[in-house]
Amino acid sequence: MENPLISTQKSSDSGLQAVLHPLVLLTISDYITRHSLREQKGPIVGALLGQQNGREITIEHAFECATVVKDGTVALEPDWFATRLDQMKTIHKAPQLDLVGWYTVTPKTGPMPSVLPIHNWLLSEHNESSLLLAFHPEEAVDHSAGSKLPLTIYESNFEVDEPKADQGEDKEMRDGDAPLKLKFRELPHSVETGEAEMVSMDFVVRGAGNATAVEAKEQKKPQMVAVDTDPKGKRRIVSPDNADNEPAAAAEEHVLSPEDEELIMSLTGKANAIKMLQSRIQLLVTYLEQLQPSFAEGDTTAASISTQPGQGARPHSTPSHTILRSIQALANRLALIVPSSTGAFEQEMLSERNDVQLMSLLNEVLASSIDARNIGKKQGAVEAARANSRGKNIEVSGSYNIPGPGDLVH
Repeated sequence: MENPLISTQKSSDSGLQAVLHPLVLLTISDYITRHSLREQKGPIVGALLGQQNGREITIEHAFECATVVKDGTVALEPDWFATRLDQMKTIHKAPQLDLVGWYTVTPKTGPMPSVLPIHNWLLSEHNESSLLLAFHPEEAVDHSAGSKLPLTIYESNFEVDEPKADQGEDKEMRDGDAPLKLKFRELPHSVETGEAEMVSMDFVVRGAGNATAVEAKEQKKPQMVAVDTDPKGKRRIVSPDNADNEPAAAAEEHVLSPEDEELIMSLTGKANAIKMLQSRIQLLVTYLEQLQPSFAEGDTTAASISTQPGQGARPHSTPSHTILRSIQALANRLALIVPSSTGAFEQEMLSERNDVQLMSLLNEVLASSIDARNIGKKQGAVEAARANSRGKNIEVSGSYNIPGPGDLVH
């Protein structure tokens, strides 16, 4: 069954295109997840912030909206929405973002009539070209590789709604123009990621550290042991478990914590990046080594360059001025990485290294002083116990003139 709110016109007629940022997807998915787990009542409604540059609309940020029910229809709170929108505009000043639409949850067939009050209010009060981002929860369950995002972006347009007349009957004559009705037309969209969003996406992909669910380790039950007596009368303890289970038990004892797993993942990523950099450098070196000697020496005349290797000679790579200019530009930029004053740089590195080692030594001194104080307290308690057993009263000092960590710091 066709949805009466979906337009029959093609999206290419308007030439409008939407650019979606991943931060919006994270905000919407987080809102839907919290709404479902907490079993909250009411619809899922939020606003979209972005920019409009010609026929391109960017959707960069989103925030939740408070709703009220009036006469059986869901609507936004005008005062709350205006205050919240002003706050978001104040926060996002560079670049300046404005309201470009709103989002909600709809089936795959398209928007339902319940979305019309909110959409009409936004069109009349804030933005006459507001978009609607419809999220489809039923499609979010499908995790197949290469599947599309479970959402659809619509633009609204007022179109003439002409009723279809049955064939063989006379059409009713009407005076005036045909009535206009609001209909939604699907827009093509693409996903664009900024540098700051790439950091957030990488953090989410790696498990977010503190958001990783970790199951509590089960406490080991005490095992029953048996005593075996050999013919010579010696006894030894025999475990009821087989020796084959010892490697498995040892493996269970060495379970990595989430922090260790995150550290290993970070180090693995850095190691892979270094390996890739090394392979790229080796590729450039191999390319330069396979150039003809005359070309490498600077003789770039056509007569001196021969692409056909001689008999028994090693094949030479074809010189490319574009690649060689890129390599030269890369070599020229290496001077920016090396500090201008090597002596001052080494002196600063030595100073920072000394500071780190000094802090390490201070930590060791503080730890040693704490251990000495604890030993003094224990020794005092032992001496006091011995004196009491002999009938003598000895006053024991708990400090023993050993400074504490706070005294060393001050």
